[in-house]
Amino acid sequence: MIIGLSLANFTLLHVIISLIGIATGLIAVLGLCCGRLLSGWTALFLLTTVATSITAFMFPSTSFGPSQIVGVISLIALAIAISALYFYHVAGPWRWIYAITAVLSLYLNVFVGVVQAFDKVPVLNPLAPTGSEPPFKVAQLIVLVIFIVLAVIAVRRFRQLARVPSS
Repeated sequence: MIIGLSLANFTLLHVIISLIGIATGLIAVLGLCCGRLLSGWTALFLLTTVATSITAFMFPSTSFGPSQIVGVISLIALAIAISALYFYHVAGPWRWIYAITAVLSLYLNVFVGVVQAFDKVPVLNPLAPTGSEPPFKVAQLIVLVIFIVLAVIAVRRFRQLARVPSS
């Protein structure tokens, strides 16, 4: 039992929170790529992504491994993103810092999603049963390239918005 839920129910809750974080994160990051801060979507993205990382640490584990390292990196990126947005109001360099850490937080959530997909989805698992086979590596490389492009676009467009003179 974890927080009063069976492991199966807790896993389902964690997956639902993760999927909400990914969906709202995509909307928030696409907003940044258009030079817009979508406040409601962004708040939900940050909240659910923090919840995803925290609940991931609640699963039974006998060691500190790669999934926990990703969780720590995610929480650090999220702490920076939340600080940049809510404490520093994306002023000055906090604007690009926010864009990068928001995209990084979403990337890490998607990265874990791809790992889980290859581990749990019956049609994908035979392609990469150990997670070190070429299909898995290619999928993760494609995801990484997409997020690098999104980060570059988000930083450029979100920063350009700050330079537009007000009328």
